[in-house]
Amino acid sequence: MARYTGPRLKVCRALGVTLPGLTNKAINRPYPPGQHGTRRRGKTSDYKLRLVEKQKLRYHFGILERQFKRYVAEAARMRGPTGTNLVVLLESRLDNVVWRLGLAPTIPAARQVVVHGHIMVNGRRVDRPSFRVMPGHEVSVRERSRTKPMIVQALEASATRVRPPYLEFDPAKATGKMIALPTASDLPFEVNTQAVIEYYSQQL
Repeated sequence: MARYTGPRLKVCRALGVTLPGLTNKAINRPYPPGQHGTRRRGKTSDYKLRLVEKQKLRYHFGILERQFKRYVAEAARMRGPTGTNLVVLLESRLDNVVWRLGLAPTIPAARQVVVHGHIMVNGRRVDRPSFRVMPGHEVSVRERSRTKPMIVQALEASATRVRPPYLEFDPAKATGKMIALPTASDLPFEVNTQAVIEYYSQQL
């Protein structure tokens, strides 16, 4: 499936927020890209506000529009607030969990690690980035993959990684575990999930 491969900081500048899942670099020019980026702009429409909030989540998690819309539809069918359910579904993706554990610098890098077969869930190899990790699931690096340079480098860099409370990690064994369901407060940046749901309200 096609993924976004364009300039990442340009996306962050356009959305006005650093997306840690997309890039580990910070925005050094906090205005939109382009020759008119520094100009004063008029009032932002409600549609654009909702669109921006949706794009924040979509680019952060690296999900295409059709797949993201399916997540919103599934969240709407679940019990509880749709916005919270959406965050639970997105944060539970295997590629996101691998990144959150510190086994990759970004979610695109985590997706590559998963697709190449370096990750195991409950002792079984899983190569599907969208695999849903549930509380009690143990996520680990394959024994034979732990000596690979990219894994070693990621483990060394993960020593200072701040992990969300729904995950626990043992760096000595390169193994993590989901101990609870994610919550909306676990997102590493601010996003208005209600605006995202409103964006799709006429499409579902």
